[in-house]
Amino acid sequence: MLGTIGAASVDALFTDVPTDALQSGPIPGLPFHASERAVERHMAALSARALTADQVPFFLGAGAYRHHVPASVDHLIQRGEFLTAYTPYQPEIAQGTLQVLFEFQTQVARLFGCEVANASLYDGSTACWEGIAMAGRITRRRRAILSGGLNPHYAQTCATMARFTGDDLVVLAPRAEAESDDADVIAAIDATVSCVVVQYPDLFGRIPDLAAIAEAAHAAGALLIAVVTEPVALGLLESPGALGADIVVGEGQSIGVGLQFGGPYLGLFATREKFVRQMPGRLCGETVDAEGRRGFVLTLSTREQHIRREKATSNICTNSGLCALAFSIHMTLLGGVGLGRMAQASHARAVTTARRLSAIPGVEVINRVWFNEFAVRLPRPAAEVVDALAERGVLGGVPLSRLCPDRADLGDVLLVATSECTLEDDIAALASALEEVLA
Repeated sequence: MLGTIGAASVDALFTDVPTDALQSGPIPGLPFHASERAVERHMAALSARALTADQVPFFLGAGAYRHHVPASVDHLIQRGEFLTAYTPYQPEIAQGTLQVLFEFQTQVARLFGCEVANASLYDGSTACWEGIAMAGRITRRRRAILSGGLNPHYAQTCATMARFTGDDLVVLAPRAEAESDDADVIAAIDATVSCVVVQYPDLFGRIPDLAAIAEAAHAAGALLIAVVTEPVALGLLESPGALGADIVVGEGQSIGVGLQFGGPYLGLFATREKFVRQMPGRLCGETVDAEGRRGFVLTLSTREQHIRREKATSNICTNSGLCALAFSIHMTLLGGVGLGRMAQASHARAVTTARRLSAIPGVEVINRVWFNEFAVRLPRPAAEVVDALAERGVLGGVPLSRLCPDRADLGDVLLVATSECTLEDDIAALASALEEVLA
């Protein structure tokens, strides 16, 4: 194989890895051998040192949110016919999974206010890139505007992919201000732009005016991509599609999927029907068999696994099938009324939390409006405050310096998120601990 690809040795396959990152021998500090029981006991001791979301007051967000997942969700996804991470391709043996994904697509399309959705993608950040790539195919332009309110991790994922495609990404700087950067986004749009990417609600929890941005984008022949990292918000907010978004992408973790230490998560993707053949991933459709009985099949499979590589819309559109199933089950259990109640409770907890924190000397709530997440400015570096809160048994939020380490002017900004799981005692504990830390 080395001879066929023209490599002199196995080491030649790793020439792109910096030499200082290569390990030349055994990993320091790890024993060469230990019994299974000894390893289990050691790992359990390490795990016990962690503060988990269910054990302490928890206010972390920034793209991953703690919501209650009914026990029936985990029970159903562990059934043998469903327990797989991928979409089975054979319709004759996968009717149950294909039907669930058909219903999942319907739920996502309705939630996002679009006509069609795919059978899920890998996660929210890669779905964001897929939207940019799709907009480039539609408009035949290679320049995208990314709002400063977009989660920096999403922007970094897009920048990584753009290195290999030649796309020009204009990433606006995040600003910790009361209003979202709608005016800056609109001012950056011209006839060379394929799309504008706006998070809804944005990084700071603010609610951008998607309708105004969509109007400006369409006037220049560009598309609007709305990014939803907290889909529960759509239980209260108008859907992005109804406000003019052409492509809506997002992270489905909030519904049916636990925090899980950062993954696996679930990419959501929806668009208008006229763009369906440019949509990445797979689309499940309903049909009838030779005897007229209802059945389900993969209608579109536009990735390189199914068609010629040069014709594929994507080669990274792995989907998280089991997480999509969890999303669909939870959404089915909630229904529209249940989702609305979850959203109302999450928002109410955020309002109460913001009111309590704003009463603490030196703490300023930046937002004017928000859903379940808002930004506060502290009189000390937010990362130091978060560490001090954790020492007091409170996970008090995400310091913006963790997302924007190169922005010293944002070092005192803390993102605080709530959900229906947030208790009055949790809010009181956060306020009390923060007062003590800032005293």
